Amino acid sequence: MTCFRLCPPLALALALGACASVPPPDCRTGEQPAIADTLYFGTARPGGTVSREAWEMFVNREVTPRFPKGLTSWQASGQWQGANGAIERETAHVLQVVHPDSAAGDRAIRDLVSLYKTSFEQEAVLRVRTRACVSF
Repeated sequence: MTCFRLCPPLALALALGACASVPPPDCRTGEQPAIADTLYFGTARPGGTVSREAWEMFVNREVTPRFPKGLTSWQASGQWQGANGAIERETAHVLQVVHPDSAAGDRAIRDLVSLYKTSFEQEAVLRVRTRACVSF
């Protein structure tokens, strides 16, 4: 009986709290708020791997035009659990792009993820989005 009185307001409060946006970071003098997107692109694909040349072409043709101010890329090795439940171990290209928090920047990242998945037959690309303070 108590749940009938307490549960609806509690559920509403939790739901509204989940919709709250995270405030921008409290940046120091000389710093600007930004988004640091880190993307993990796997290289295993049916029938082989994404070659170094294919990766470099993807960066040159797709990433650089969307983020001409700069990016950082490095190779890593890791693992993840695919949709079939199997643990997949593979080499990955990690790409970090720092950009203003904007709809255009978010769309460019989402487009890169979609394009890579389609072009290189990938099940997923991991995106880690972090609020940051930057200075140059």
